[in-house]
Amino acid sequence: MVCNEITGGIKVSGVTDLDLAQTLDCGQSFRWTELSDNSFEGVAYGKFVTIKLEGTDLYIYNATKSEYETIWFNYFDFGLNYGKIREEIRKIHPVLNEAAEYAPGIRILRQEPYEALCTFIISQNNNIKRIKGIVRRLCENFGKEIEKGRYAFPTAEKMAQLNADDLAPLRAGFRDRYLIDAAKKVAYGEVDLEKCRTLEYEQARKELMKITGVGIKVADCTLLFGLHRVEAFPVDVWMKRAMEILFPGMSANDFGEFAGIAQQYIFHYSRMHPELFI
Repeated sequence: MVCNEITGGIKVSGVTDLDLAQTLDCGQSFRWTELSDNSFEGVAYGKFVTIKLEGTDLYIYNATKSEYETIWFNYFDFGLNYGKIREEIRKIHPVLNEAAEYAPGIRILRQEPYEALCTFIISQNNNIKRIKGIVRRLCENFGKEIEKGRYAFPTAEKMAQLNADDLAPLRAGFRDRYLIDAAKKVAYGEVDLEKCRTLEYEQARKELMKITGVGIKVADCTLLFGLHRVEAFPVDVWMKRAMEILFPGMSANDFGEFAGIAQQYIFHYSRMHPELFI
């Protein structure tokens, strides 16, 4: 891929295995909004950008070449060969082969770990539209304003100064106290997110589960989407149903070292084909 600066942003040529809708609106991130021209606007790593994909050309407006090299290249996981991985994992099972072919443009975003942790705490017993609303209100109330009306995700240190009552405007319900507990444990060093990148997997999961309200599913989502532990295989209601009906007798271990990528193919395919579960 080649990145060049253009008026108002940058153009990245030679992009493959990326579909913006499949990647940005599939439930792994909650900061992106699709516009009428199929572009997306959103915030990541304290940067507000508009992104549009035309063929193999990715346009990132309000970004510099330096920011592409330090933020967006990693954010979209361009260092990983998804085409090669897809060829490997599609051999595991005929249904996985079909799922991978259905949505070959899904990539695992490399999000900020603390943001991923909080957004998946918010995701519990929730739907994508409502999650996005809560996350937006959290950023508007406690995040740094990047430009008019655009806010970064609040830091753990900022949120650690709050209490559950302070979060009432978010309308997050029972999740308020979980968010505060997460903020305090991360800010005060009781939970080390960066250490979770390299800990043995079960130990990393246990580290995250020190936080009140964080169970296996939220821990796995945080590890996959916030710490790029692509062996993680989060199981929610959709995935539980998919595993029982489409992959009977199989478990996360059967999907290999890139189980998390396989999980996203399966998750998206299952959501888009509800008739399989009637």
